[in-house]
Amino acid sequence: MAAFIQKLFKSRKSPVATEKVRKEAPAPDVPQEDTRANLREAQLETLKGSPGQAELAELAVEGITADIRLEAAGRLTDADCLQQVQKKAKGRDKTVYQTVRQALQKLRDEQARLEGLSQTITTLISHANDQARSDDTKLYEARLGALTRQWAEVEAHANAEQAQSFLEAIHRCNERLEAIQSAQADEDRQKEQLLQREETLNLLAGTLEELQSQAPETLPSLASLDALQKTQENRWLEATRDTSVDKQQQKAYEASMLSLRNYISAVRHSYQEKDTLTELVTAIESGDDVSEEQRELGKRLIREISWPEGFPMPALLDPIRQLAGKRKQPAPDRTEDQEKQRAIAADLEKSMTRLEAALEAKQLKESRQLLKTVQQQFKSLDRRHGKPFQARMQLLNGQMRELSDWLGFATEPKQIELCEQMEYLAEQPMEPEAKAERIKELQNEWRNLGGSSDRALWTRFKAASDKAYEPCKDYFSAKSGLKRANLEKRQAICDELETFLNHADWTNIDWKAAEKIHLTARQEWKAAWPVEFRENRQVQKRFDDLLKKLEAPLDQERQKNEALKQEIVERANALIDHEPLQDAMNQAKNLQSDWKAIGITRHREDRKLWQAFRKACDQIFARRDAQRNEQQQAARAADDAATAVLEETETLGSDNDASTLTDALKRLHDLQVSALSPALKERLQSEKQRLKRAMANQELRANVSAWQSLVMARTTGPADRAEVPGHWPDLAADQNNLDHGELVIRAEILGGIASPDSDQQRRMEIQVQRLAEGMGSSEQAGEGIEELEKLVARWCLQSSDTTPDEALAKRLSDALAALVPG
Repeated sequence: MAAFIQKLFKSRKSPVATEKVRKEAPAPDVPQEDTRANLREAQLETLKGSPGQAELAELAVEGITADIRLEAAGRLTDADCLQQVQKKAKGRDKTVYQTVRQALQKLRDEQARLEGLSQTITTLISHANDQARSDDTKLYEARLGALTRQWAEVEAHANAEQAQSFLEAIHRCNERLEAIQSAQADEDRQKEQLLQREETLNLLAGTLEELQSQAPETLPSLASLDALQKTQENRWLEATRDTSVDKQQQKAYEASMLSLRNYISAVRHSYQEKDTLTELVTAIESGDDVSEEQRELGKRLIREISWPEGFPMPALLDPIRQLAGKRKQPAPDRTEDQEKQRAIAADLEKSMTRLEAALEAKQLKESRQLLKTVQQQFKSLDRRHGKPFQARMQLLNGQMRELSDWLGFATEPKQIELCEQMEYLAEQPMEPEAKAERIKELQNEWRNLGGSSDRALWTRFKAASDKAYEPCKDYFSAKSGLKRANLEKRQAICDELETFLNHADWTNIDWKAAEKIHLTARQEWKAAWPVEFRENRQVQKRFDDLLKKLEAPLDQERQKNEALKQEIVERANALIDHEPLQDAMNQAKNLQSDWKAIGITRHREDRKLWQAFRKACDQIFARRDAQRNEQQQAARAADDAATAVLEETETLGSDNDASTLTDALKRLHDLQVSALSPALKERLQSEKQRLKRAMANQELRANVSAWQSLVMARTTGPADRAEVPGHWPDLAADQNNLDHGELVIRAEILGGIASPDSDQQRRMEIQVQRLAEGMGSSEQAGEGIEELEKLVARWCLQSSDTTPDEALAKRLSDALAALVPG
């Protein structure tokens, strides 16, 4: 590669120097077309290989043919190389310039697209997290669906961390959506159940009104009434499942259903005794005297049928009711008996209220006892005092029957199941603790069912319980020894704590160590378990007292440290708006160090204080970040402005006029250098230096051209003092002892060009002399030009009578031309 570059650029020499070499050492004639062909083949070979971006950039600018330059430009992908080629190709190769410009634009568009995708991904993640926390449930599912669809479009461009964050937020959203849907479904279900309950109550009320208003001649269909009762009972059961029911609504249902059941029961008994009733009615209507036996039969039928009040009595029952007759009203009771009756009625009212509460709570055992009490109290009342309670007694008896039927139906299978579970448990090898706990659970379930009236079932359950508990006895016996050992451990813990407290110097103590002792004592105390409860009482009290004694100084120290941290928080809050910002940040860092040096605190309080302190520090350093962002934005704006100027000035060179270069340099000086990024600062500095060199080269070229004219004019006679620069006499004074030939040889040495063979010996002497004088190859370019100007001044102002010949003048002119940059 180095050989190729050397070959590619070896012909880059100044025209003057190249012409001089050709004159001095004529080379054999080589056809120019062959050289171009060889160079083209070399460049094509490079393209066929795997050239790097730097090589492609070089070929895109220096390619021998337009096709090579265009192909190299088309294969460029690196942004820096594309920018370099764009600058160099501007004004030189329009096709390459347009190609790299389009490539750069595609890169910028792709970068903008990727940045847009990244911003979209960040926004979607933020929106998903906001959605997961949002309390707004309106159109929640639609918004979640929109987020999911938008994510599907950009998911392929998200990294693993972003995908994880979005999926976690969507998972929380889905959980939230499920909860919302579940709540909505539950609400809809409860509304539907409420509607069903209301319809059930309306239907029962309407049915009872129809039954109360029907004609007494015919009885309703028993099958229809049974079907109505069962369907409404099932409907009510479903409408009250897993939901709260208003007490008034429940009582209304129970009252209506009780009335319907009583009516159906009376109708059923009427149908069952229809033949007997018909015969008895026939006997009554025949006009014969009714026997006492028939009268008693009528009373029994009326009592068994128990036709409910408020419903029209069937025509078949009315004669029999008249036959049964009415009881004679008892004689009025004495005043003492009336007071006693009112007291019994008040007690009955209280008992009924308690019974209603027990029935509502479905407490069968308590309800049975209360019902017995209520029945006894009701029987103790006379007819006048008992009549207001009659309907309520019927309702309570009906509710009691329902509860007994329901619990009896549900309890017996459950009790059989409990017996089977206990028998199975007795056969299973289990950890004693777990087995004993399970035995206790099954026994509690048995008790919660209200026991069993089936003695055989209870005996079966008791025998299974005893068998299951038999293996646990040995374990709990051994556990008793463990309890004693644990009690001794706890006593030892108390002794150690007491010793520590008696010898503690609270004015000079390691608080963290004291806090560790407090924590360890609690942990070891908890680990020393189980213990016998009764024996542990005194030890527990002693331990609690010792802990209080230890906690008191610890709490004082914690509160003192919390006050110190609170002070730090307040100081940090004061620094939020403090200026200058650097001083605020330095003080915040010092506060962080002070925070770490503070001792023990309560965990919860410390967490609150730390959050407040961290928030204040975050606000302080957020100001720094904001300033950085502003500086970065200012730097980007300054970079954009500087780049635009640099792109214009970088196309200028020594070929442009001095005013254009001066104006370009002024524009560069006018840029705000302090706001630029380091890369742009370096680029700007380099461009300034390049323009200054270009201006210096222009000035040097103009000076050299004037010097050459004066050198050639000297061959025709002495120089006109008015035409030479004013400082030249002083420069020429230092070269008084040099003749024209030595002046030319010294100029050729400075210009780095060869001297004729006839002057080689003298040139070597001059070079040795220069080395001795401390001059030579170490001279800088500026010093060489100054030295050469002295030689030209001596050439033009030398007072020799002889005039230098044109050959020497031509050599001096060539030496001057060699110093001018190509």
